[in-house]
Amino acid sequence: MQASANNLNQTIITDHLVAQCKKGDVRAFRELYNAYSEAMYNICLRMTGNAADAEDTLQEAFMQVFRNIDRLENAGSVTAWIKRIVVNHCLSHLRRKKVYFEEVDNIEVAEEKAGMDEDSFAWTVSAIKDAIQGLPHGYRTVLNLSIFEEYSHKEIAVMLDISESTVKTQYMRAKDKVRQIIKQKNAIR
Repeated sequence: MQASANNLNQTIITDHLVAQCKKGDVRAFRELYNAYSEAMYNICLRMTGNAADAEDTLQEAFMQVFRNIDRLENAGSVTAWIKRIVVNHCLSHLRRKKVYFEEVDNIEVAEEKAGMDEDSFAWTVSAIKDAIQGLPHGYRTVLNLSIFEEYSHKEIAVMLDISESTVKTQYMRAKDKVRQIIKQKNAIR
Protein backbone atom coordinates (compact mmCIF):
# COMPACT_ATOMS: atom_id res chain seq x y z
CA MET A 1 0.00 0.00 0.00
CA GLN A 2 2.87 2.33 0.82
CA ALA A 3 4.31 2.24 -2.71
CA SER A 4 1.06 3.17 -4.36
CA ALA A 5 0.52 5.98 -1.86
CA ASN A 6 4.00 7.30 -2.68
CA ASN A 7 3.27 7.05 -6.40
CA LEU A 8 0.02 8.92 -5.88
CA ASN A 9 1.78 11.62 -3.85
CA GLN A 10 4.52 11.86 -6.48
CA THR A 11 1.89 12.31 -9.21
CA ILE A 12 0.14 15.03 -7.20
CA ILE A 13 3.47 16.79 -6.58
CA THR A 14 4.42 16.54 -10.26
CA ASP A 15 0.99 17.81 -11.37
CA HIS A 16 1.38 20.75 -8.99
CA LEU A 17 4.92 21.51 -10.21
CA VAL A 18 3.87 21.45 -13.84
CA ALA A 19 0.90 23.71 -13.09
CA GLN A 20 3.20 26.15 -11.27
CA CYS A 21 5.75 26.03 -14.10
CA LYS A 22 3.01 26.88 -16.58
CA LYS A 23 2.31 29.97 -14.47
CA GLY A 24 5.98 30.98 -14.73
CA ASP A 25 6.97 30.09 -11.16
CA VAL A 26 10.78 30.01 -11.17
CA ARG A 27 10.96 27.96 -7.95
CA ALA A 28 8.74 25.31 -9.54
CA PHE A 29 11.08 25.20 -12.55
CA ARG A 30 14.01 24.66 -10.20
CA GLU A 31 12.16 21.88 -8.35
CA LEU A 32 11.20 20.19 -11.62
CA TYR A 33 14.81 20.40 -12.78
CA ASN A 34 16.06 19.02 -9.46
CA ALA A 35 13.54 16.19 -9.61
CA TYR A 36 14.53 15.03 -13.10
CA SER A 37 18.04 16.29 -13.83
CA GLU A 38 20.01 13.39 -12.36
CA ALA A 39 18.14 10.70 -14.28
CA MET A 40 18.21 12.76 -17.47
CA TYR A 41 21.92 13.51 -17.02
CA ASN A 42 22.56 9.76 -16.89
CA ILE A 43 20.77 9.37 -20.23
CA CYS A 44 22.88 12.18 -21.69
CA LEU A 45 26.09 10.70 -20.35
CA ARG A 46 25.32 7.25 -21.73
CA MET A 47 24.44 8.65 -25.13
CA THR A 48 27.10 11.33 -25.58
CA GLY A 49 29.94 9.46 -23.95
CA ASN A 50 31.47 12.28 -21.92
CA ALA A 51 30.53 14.53 -19.04
CA ALA A 52 30.99 17.90 -20.77
CA ASP A 53 28.75 16.96 -23.70
CA ALA A 54 26.24 15.39 -21.32
CA GLU A 55 26.04 18.57 -19.24
CA ASP A 56 25.63 20.78 -22.33
CA THR A 57 22.99 18.49 -23.80
CA LEU A 58 21.10 18.32 -20.52
CA GLN A 59 21.02 22.11 -20.23
CA GLU A 60 19.82 22.50 -23.83
CA ALA A 61 17.12 19.91 -23.26
CA PHE A 62 15.86 21.55 -20.07
CA MET A 63 15.81 24.93 -21.78
CA GLN A 64 13.43 23.38 -24.31
CA VAL A 65 11.39 21.80 -21.50
CA PHE A 66 10.97 25.16 -19.82
CA ARG A 67 10.21 27.00 -23.07
CA ASN A 68 7.57 24.43 -24.02
CA ILE A 69 6.04 23.47 -20.68
CA ASP A 70 2.75 25.05 -21.82
CA ARG A 71 2.52 22.42 -24.56
CA LEU A 72 2.47 19.57 -22.03
CA GLU A 73 -1.17 18.56 -21.92
CA ASN A 74 -1.00 15.75 -19.37
CA ALA A 75 1.24 16.39 -16.36
CA GLY A 76 1.11 12.66 -15.62
CA SER A 77 3.30 12.07 -18.67
CA VAL A 78 5.94 14.64 -17.72
CA THR A 79 8.66 12.02 -17.25
CA ALA A 80 8.17 10.52 -20.69
CA TRP A 81 7.88 14.00 -22.22
CA ILE A 82 11.13 15.21 -20.64
CA LYS A 83 12.89 11.96 -21.54
CA ARG A 84 11.83 12.29 -25.19
CA ILE A 85 13.19 15.85 -25.30
CA VAL A 86 16.47 14.75 -23.69
CA VAL A 87 16.91 11.80 -26.07
CA ASN A 88 16.16 14.02 -29.07
CA HIS A 89 18.76 16.56 -27.92
CA CYS A 90 21.29 13.77 -27.49
CA LEU A 91 20.57 12.53 -31.00
CA SER A 92 20.92 16.07 -32.36
CA HIS A 93 24.24 16.37 -30.58
CA LEU A 94 25.44 13.12 -32.11
CA ARG A 95 24.29 14.22 -35.56
CA ARG A 96 26.26 17.46 -35.17
CA LYS A 97 29.28 15.32 -34.35
CA LYS A 98 28.48 13.35 -37.51
CA VAL A 99 28.09 9.99 -35.80
CA TYR A 100 28.12 7.32 -38.46
CA PHE A 101 25.55 4.55 -38.62
CA GLU A 102 26.61 1.87 -41.03
CA GLU A 103 23.71 1.16 -43.41
CA VAL A 104 23.19 -2.52 -44.02
CA ASP A 105 20.23 -3.81 -45.92
CA ASN A 106 20.98 -7.34 -47.01
CA ILE A 107 22.86 -8.73 -44.05
CA GLU A 108 21.21 -11.44 -42.01
CA VAL A 109 21.66 -10.94 -38.30
CA ALA A 110 21.65 -14.09 -36.25
CA GLU A 111 19.33 -14.00 -33.30
CA GLU A 112 20.91 -14.29 -29.90
CA LYS A 113 21.44 -17.87 -28.87
CA ALA A 114 19.95 -18.97 -25.60
CA GLY A 115 22.34 -20.46 -23.12
CA MET A 116 25.40 -18.45 -24.10
CA ASP A 117 28.08 -18.79 -21.49
CA GLU A 118 27.83 -15.17 -20.37
CA ASP A 119 27.72 -16.13 -16.70
CA SER A 120 31.32 -17.33 -16.87
CA PHE A 121 32.49 -13.76 -17.37
CA ALA A 122 33.24 -11.67 -14.34
CA TRP A 123 31.07 -8.82 -15.54
CA THR A 124 30.69 -5.96 -13.19
CA VAL A 125 28.60 -2.91 -13.68
CA SER A 126 31.68 -0.72 -14.05
CA ALA A 127 33.28 -3.11 -16.55
CA ILE A 128 30.16 -3.08 -18.69
CA LYS A 129 29.86 0.72 -18.47
CA ASP A 130 33.52 1.07 -19.47
CA ALA A 131 33.05 -1.33 -22.38
CA ILE A 132 29.98 0.53 -23.60
CA GLN A 133 31.83 3.85 -23.38
CA GLY A 134 34.57 2.31 -25.51
CA LEU A 135 32.16 1.58 -28.36
CA PRO A 136 32.01 3.69 -31.51
CA HIS A 137 29.28 6.35 -31.21
CA GLY A 138 26.87 4.59 -33.58
CA TYR A 139 27.02 1.28 -31.73
CA ARG A 140 26.80 3.01 -28.33
CA THR A 141 23.78 5.08 -29.38
CA VAL A 142 21.80 2.09 -30.63
CA LEU A 143 22.73 -0.02 -27.60
CA ASN A 144 21.79 2.73 -25.13
CA LEU A 145 18.48 3.47 -26.83
CA SER A 146 17.59 -0.21 -26.89
CA ILE A 147 18.81 -1.46 -23.52
CA PHE A 148 18.65 1.53 -21.21
CA GLU A 149 15.93 3.65 -22.77
CA GLU A 150 13.89 0.60 -23.86
CA TYR A 151 13.03 1.78 -27.36
CA SER A 152 12.16 -0.88 -29.92
CA HIS A 153 14.36 -1.39 -32.97
CA LYS A 154 11.60 0.13 -35.07
CA GLU A 155 11.42 3.25 -32.88
CA ILE A 156 15.20 3.62 -32.97
CA ALA A 157 15.20 3.32 -36.76
CA VAL A 158 12.71 6.18 -36.99
CA MET A 159 14.65 8.33 -34.51
CA LEU A 160 17.95 7.82 -36.30
CA ASP A 161 16.49 7.83 -39.81
CA ILE A 162 18.07 4.49 -40.65
CA SER A 163 16.62 1.10 -41.56
CA GLU A 164 15.45 -1.31 -38.91
CA SER A 165 17.92 -3.91 -40.20
CA THR A 166 20.72 -1.40 -39.64
CA VAL A 167 19.53 -0.91 -36.07
CA LYS A 168 19.50 -4.67 -35.50
CA THR A 169 22.96 -5.05 -36.97
CA GLN A 170 24.39 -2.14 -34.96
CA TYR A 171 22.78 -3.58 -31.83
CA MET A 172 24.19 -7.07 -32.34
CA ARG A 173 27.63 -5.73 -33.24
CA ALA A 174 27.60 -3.46 -30.20
CA LYS A 175 26.77 -6.37 -27.89
CA ASP A 176 29.47 -8.50 -29.52
CA LYS A 177 32.00 -5.69 -29.15
CA VAL A 178 31.12 -5.26 -25.46
CA ARG A 179 31.67 -9.00 -24.95
CA GLN A 180 35.03 -8.81 -26.74
CA ILE A 181 36.18 -5.82 -24.67
CA ILE A 182 35.25 -7.55 -21.44
CA LYS A 183 36.87 -10.84 -22.51
CA GLN A 184 40.08 -8.97 -23.35
CA LYS A 185 40.08 -7.18 -20.00
CA ASN A 186 39.46 -10.45 -18.17
CA ALA A 187 42.26 -12.17 -20.12
CA ILE A 188 44.71 -9.44 -19.09
CA ARG A 189 43.95 -9.89 -15.41
